[in-house]
Amino acid sequence: MTFGVIAMMLFVAGFPTVVIFFFGIFAYFLWKTFSGSPKQGVHEIFEFYLSANSILRSDERKWFGFEVLEVITQGEKILQTMHGAPPLVYFALGALYNKIGSHDAAVNHLSYVVENDSADEETYVHPSAQLRSYVKMLRKIENEPTGAPQTSAAIRALERARKNRGRSLLEDSREKLELENARNQRNALTYEQIRDGLKDGIGEDSLLKTVNKINGKGNRPHGRNSVKRKDRYGKQENGSGDELFANRKPITEVLHDIYDKNIQ
Repeated sequence: MTFGVIAMMLFVAGFPTVVIFFFGIFAYFLWKTFSGSPKQGVHEIFEFYLSANSILRSDERKWFGFEVLEVITQGEKILQTMHGAPPLVYFALGALYNKIGSHDAAVNHLSYVVENDSADEETYVHPSAQLRSYVKMLRKIENEPTGAPQTSAAIRALERARKNRGRSLLEDSREKLELENARNQRNALTYEQIRDGLKDGIGEDSLLKTVNKINGKGNRPHGRNSVKRKDRYGKQENGSGDELFANRKPITEVLHDIYDKNIQ
């Protein structure tokens, strides 16, 4: 329709018919070159299923972190480029995020599949061209599993995991995400208390006691003749509290270490 409208405008403007014809052919080939075919996108979905199932299944294989991230990137690309991506893609991505410990993203994808009614396949009544091609290939694989046995097995395994473990994976990611948020809030509170203590002019000893109390550590024994140490000949000799803290870090280094830990 767009080509027809442009051709009519050029014809009305007085362009020769031959020029309009060649312009139309040139524009068509440009469109075919820069637009991906639906089948090509469909093949990427099934390749993603194969890779995701290989990583998620319980076996003794060890996967490098960059391998898992590459598969996750492949799945995210499918969600970005395909209108109405299959729910199984969301589940596989959520399970992969759960596996690497990225629980925020895992909750985002798994909650859509497990708790959102619109993620059910029955609600997809207006499919895109890619989704139609995907469903055709999916039914062909289901009806003739011997033609693509590995792909068929991967799809069945992911669907089985989605049904049996989808909610448990979501709950697991939510619990761990709450623990991470609580730990981050506790670390942020620790840093704020130290910063406020510096502003109020609290001494080093009081500030170190506050840090140890927040981190759950007991106070070190101090005072004269409270600690015994060995001299270079292996004999026990009495030492003062000052000797116990002879190698203690300055307060600036302690704060620097705590600040770096909070940032990480």
